[in-house]
Parts: sequence; C-alpha cells; structure tokens
Amino acid sequence: MDRFKFVLTRPIQLIPVLLGVSVISFVLVHSIPGDPVRILLGTRATAEVIAKVRAQYGLDEPIWVQYLLFLKNLAQGEFGRSIIYKTPVLDLVGTRISPTVFLLVYGVLLSVAIALPLAVVSAARRGSWADHAIRLYSTVGLGLPTFWLGIVLLIVFSLRLGLFPVSGWGQGFLGHLHHLFLPALSIAIALSPILIRNLRASLIAEMDSDHVIAARSRGVPQARIFARHVLPHALIPTVTLLGVNIGWLIGGTVVVEQVFSVPGLGSLMVSSIFARDYLVIQAITLAFAAAVIMTNFLVDIAIVALDPRIAL
Repeated sequence: MDRFKFVLTRPIQLIPVLLGVSVISFVLVHSIPGDPVRILLGTRATAEVIAKVRAQYGLDEPIWVQYLLFLKNLAQGEFGRSIIYKTPVLDLVGTRISPTVFLLVYGVLLSVAIALPLAVVSAARRGSWADHAIRLYSTVGLGLPTFWLGIVLLIVFSLRLGLFPVSGWGQGFLGHLHHLFLPALSIAIALSPILIRNLRASLIAEMDSDHVIAARSRGVPQARIFARHVLPHALIPTVTLLGVNIGWLIGGTVVVEQVFSVPGLGSLMVSSIFARDYLVIQAITLAFAAAVIMTNFLVDIAIVALDPRIAL
C-alpha cells in the first residue's frame, strides 16, 4: 500500500499546475485580436451600447481584475455566462463533454487494439516480411496529418461507400460507436505507429534480456515467459509514452471533431475562438488541462501496478 501513497498527495500537487495553466491561458485568450462585444452586436452598434455590454460582462476592467473575477467565479463553481450563447458556461461545456470523452477513449482503445498485436508480431518475427510491413506502416503513419486522414476516410467510407455517417455522434451506445468510428480510426491510425515502434523495441529488449534467457533455458514455456516476464515490463515505457501523447491526442481531437462535425469540446473551442467568447475558451482550456493531468496521474498508477519495483 505504501507504493500507492502518492494517490493521496498527487492531486494536491496538481492544484498549482492548474492555477498556472489558468493564468497562461487567460492571458493568451485575452491577447486574441478582436472584440467579442463588437462581434456580438455587429458593426452598426453605437458606442453607448457597446460600452454597456462590455460593462455587463466585466470586459471594461483591467485584465488582472478580470482574472480575479474569474477566480472568484471558479471558487464558487461557476464560469460565468457565455457572451455568444447567452447560457451559463458550465452548462454549455457540460453538454459537449460526452462526445469528446467518448471519442478520446474510443480512439485510444482502437490505437491499443492496433498497436499491441502488430508490435508483438513484429518483435516475434524480426526480419520477416511481416516485420518489414508493420515497420513500413508505422513509418508512413507517423507522416500522415490527422485532418487529411480524416478527410480521406470521410470521402471513401461515408460519401463513396455510405458505410458510416458524415457527421454527428448518434443516439445510444451503439449509435455512438457507429458514428464515431471514422473519427476514432483517424486518431488511432495517427497514434498507433508511435506505440508500435516503442512497444516493438521494448519487447525485443526484454526478449533478449538475461532473466528471460535464463527462464527459457530452464524449460519454462514460451507463452508463460511472454505473459509474466516480457509483456508486463515492455508495456511500462509504452504506457508512459501513451500518457505523454494524451496532450497531442486532445489537440488532434479538436481537428477531427471539425472534420466530422462532432458536437464536442473541440468544435465548441474553435467556434468560441472565432467569436472571441473568452469565458468558454477559458473553461475548455482548463478542462483539457485537467484531462491531461488526470491522465498522467492514472498512468503513474498503472506503471506502479505493472512493476512493483517502481516507487513514486
């Protein structure tokens, strides 16, 4: 149990990280050129009306005052009201979380489902045609832009073959699986090459290690050696790499949601940036930051569970 004592202390250490993210994102968001009030009211609005609306949303205050007001609302569990959508930001973001979370989990599961068997086959059959084909896939996959891949999959499987919907995320669990398959596959094809290359190298290193060779010389069945000694140790750097790539994965999800018109946080982020809806952008940024931090936290737990020798 001592190995997992960081579970109680790590969340406390993450609070300053989120605070730092909020400061940086707040400054960057307010540095975006353009006035959200002018975008909202249009070019014919008078100066008096613009000043009134700016005062209503606190946009006439210095930026440090606006940030303190933001922290005050955040401490009360609020993010204010959206300038464009005229609804509480927390409610607006809450309605968009489910598609994004489903897509992220779907994409990660597909990535693992692709990477794990291919890496095992490639490592077990080094130098064979299968190994060369898998390594070629991992090399080509690293160079494919996610948005371009999504457009190609959309044209082929949705517009030409009609196998999958063009947009949306469906109704019910099976509907979500069907509608989000192509977006998740776009993410998986972009992420799996990284996992394949890393896991293949780790598997080869473990299979050539002294303790595995000793177990093989004692007549231990190959399947048992692989399951108990090779795979658990080889998974540790791959799990770490997956956690590191979660930030990239979230960024890729924003683009994929735009391509497939998925009503998630990514598409809301893009529309809010164009509309200069500061509070919505800030809330989504913090949500993404919290997701990355919590994912790395879960990765730490998984690593400790995989290798008892590791202490955090």
